[in-house]
Amino acid sequence: MDSFKKMVIFCDFDGTVTINDNIINIMKYFNPPGWETIKNDTLAGKMSVREGVGHMFLLLPTAYREEIVHYAIKQAKIRAGFDKFIQFCQDHNIRLLITSGGIDFFVYPILSQYHIPQNDIFCNSSDFSGKQIKILWPFSCDTQCSNDCGMCKPSILRSLSTNDSMNIVIGDSITDLAIAKMADLVIARDFLLQKCKEHSLPYKEFNSFFDVINILNQIPISEV
Repeated sequence: MDSFKKMVIFCDFDGTVTINDNIINIMKYFNPPGWETIKNDTLAGKMSVREGVGHMFLLLPTAYREEIVHYAIKQAKIRAGFDKFIQFCQDHNIRLLITSGGIDFFVYPILSQYHIPQNDIFCNSSDFSGKQIKILWPFSCDTQCSNDCGMCKPSILRSLSTNDSMNIVIGDSITDLAIAKMADLVIARDFLLQKCKEHSLPYKEFNSFFDVINILNQIPISEV
């Protein structure tokens, strides 16, 4: 369908592609002292996402690297219809970008079974060379963002979208709100869904990627 050729999708990973938040699951499982306080302070806006995620992983020793990586990959559950959604995007020439606040050591392996070019996957990096896990930020905020995002989704959109593209954001959490405000359409669930309602953003609700496919199929040609 030629009507989809200018569509660009910015799709979250944790809680969107996967059922649960993988970082939170890792922290719950290994339970380093103090991680919950950092999580709560981050959600309350007392520290930035970059600070919060960085500080939480500094609580984990690199000596547990193999166990942490194995658990992170093993526990991840993919939301229903994701493989069909990828095929739909390929069939209709829709560019699909994975914009994740997750970490490379689990994002890349989990997505390796799907036909998504690694250049279209944006996430944080990790450094296991020291005693504690250090998170690196290859996609930090540009000059137009001062939120200290860590992985700055609005910056990714600004760098890759064009004037004639229809930008669609798929997500679920606070980390998707800033980019959602820039989108032509938001496909949302959970926290992001409520924020779309509060901010009067153009949105559709989803629970599975079969829902996403149905939503995309209903977009009129005139909107693309």
